Amino acid sequence: MMSWLCGLVGEGISSSRSPAMHEREAKNMGIPLVYRIIDTNQWKGGVQDLPDIFHWLERFGFNGVNVTHPYKQAIIPLLDELSDAASAIGAVNTVIFKNGKLSGHNTDWSGYAANFKQTLPNASLASIGQIGAGGAAAAVAYALLSLGATELKIFDVDKKKAHDLVERLQNLFPLAAVHMAQSAEDALNGASGVVQTSPIGMDSHPGTPFPSSLLTEKQWFSEVIYFPRETKLLGEARRKGCPTVSGIGMAVFQAADAFELFTGLTPDRERMLREFD
Repeated sequence: MMSWLCGLVGEGISSSRSPAMHEREAKNMGIPLVYRIIDTNQWKGGVQDLPDIFHWLERFGFNGVNVTHPYKQAIIPLLDELSDAASAIGAVNTVIFKNGKLSGHNTDWSGYAANFKQTLPNASLASIGQIGAGGAAAAVAYALLSLGATELKIFDVDKKKAHDLVERLQNLFPLAAVHMAQSAEDALNGASGVVQTSPIGMDSHPGTPFPSSLLTEKQWFSEVIYFPRETKLLGEARRKGCPTVSGIGMAVFQAADAFELFTGLTPDRERMLREFD
């Protein structure tokens, strides 16, 4: 019987739920799959170690790995091939090892889109304020514009990163209005919805990226973080009465899409969502 060896490469990811999601679904399907964590914090590693990491992953017989913060963009120069979505987004969260080549894919955008449509099917996409312009942010913005967002305002403390993402997205979606906001307040002002894509709020990056006083109850609020299950900002948005989308559904649906790339088999996405812990 075929078996699979997969994993997750990132920084500060020791509490990731990815191993449990993949291994549990594989068990439910009756297939042998092992999913390992490769956390560069464990040896004070960084982006300079990516070539060695992926060299040894391939040598050790990994079928594929997920890639998370802060390596979703840094990994691209090491890859032989990119899927259309990963190329358009400029970020990779799944790498497949096959026939001596490394191919990069992006399941963040499809996972976010599926979760958003399921959770807030009637949400207004007239104007969206987005915080963050990193790898996950690029995928989320791509998803929202693919779903029909007409205006997107993006703020990041790294202004060059925000500028580059805005330029990329405007070229991909010429009928939409994509702007660089000068502050979080600027991004959120007048927005029908707000999406928080920065790592601020994760267990490894505590805090909030902006004060919750900037949110209004008329806005929907979405974020991509899933550990902790509820960040301080998500909790405050709920208490304000904002319709909310947590990062759990995105985490599950992107994992399901990655599982399919790893194995060539179709997982039960709703079962994975029900069993998420």
